[in-house]
Amino acid sequence: MPQILAQPGPFAFVPPHLALVVIDMQRDFIEPGGFGAALGNDVTPLRAIVPAVRRLIDGFRVAGLMVVHTRECHKSDLSDCPPAKRLRGTPSLRIGDPGPMGRILIAGEPGSDILPALAPLPHEVVIDKPGKGAFYATPLQAALAARGITHLVLAGVTTEVCVQTTMREANDRGYECLLAEDATESYFPRFKRATLEMVRAQGGIVGWTATVDAILDALAGAASLARSS
Repeated sequence: MPQILAQPGPFAFVPPHLALVVIDMQRDFIEPGGFGAALGNDVTPLRAIVPAVRRLIDGFRVAGLMVVHTRECHKSDLSDCPPAKRLRGTPSLRIGDPGPMGRILIAGEPGSDILPALAPLPHEVVIDKPGKGAFYATPLQAALAARGITHLVLAGVTTEVCVQTTMREANDRGYECLLAEDATESYFPRFKRATLEMVRAQGGIVGWTATVDAILDALAGAASLARSS
């Protein structure tokens, strides 16, 4: 069985049952002038991971493996956005309000779009999620089950919020999960470091972490083994 060189130990996988989930690589979170920047965050670290995320997506595509993209966004009438979530924004800039790139976190608005450099292919699954986790109130589990997926590689932003929430949701549902260390990022570097440590603590209580290079090397090795068998 192929293995990815990971922490706290090797991550074994069967290629047809492995999928990549790319979390919320959206314009509003990552581009200068978007919602994230308007809240006072430095988006530079998030922009810096775009090439690594692209390499990871390309590696999965070349291997013929499932790629899932998520977007955090809501219906235009906000019927899927509980007040407890909306009211936690700054008084002048809340979900549904006019923002730098259209209404903030509303499906179909420019700011909710995935970055053009990471745009999904027509056949790839795109999940619009109203919560932080990608499984809550979405068809993600059904989409993974339909493909027989048992193992997930996760990437995207932000590490400690939507990425970690999705990873914990997946772990509770029985998926074996690996977080791509250099294809995820936070506005707060210490939050990312803490998340990586939490994920792999106690023998991998939530899952594994590995670099993009290690993941791609394992995918290439698995493909080579399949060709020679």
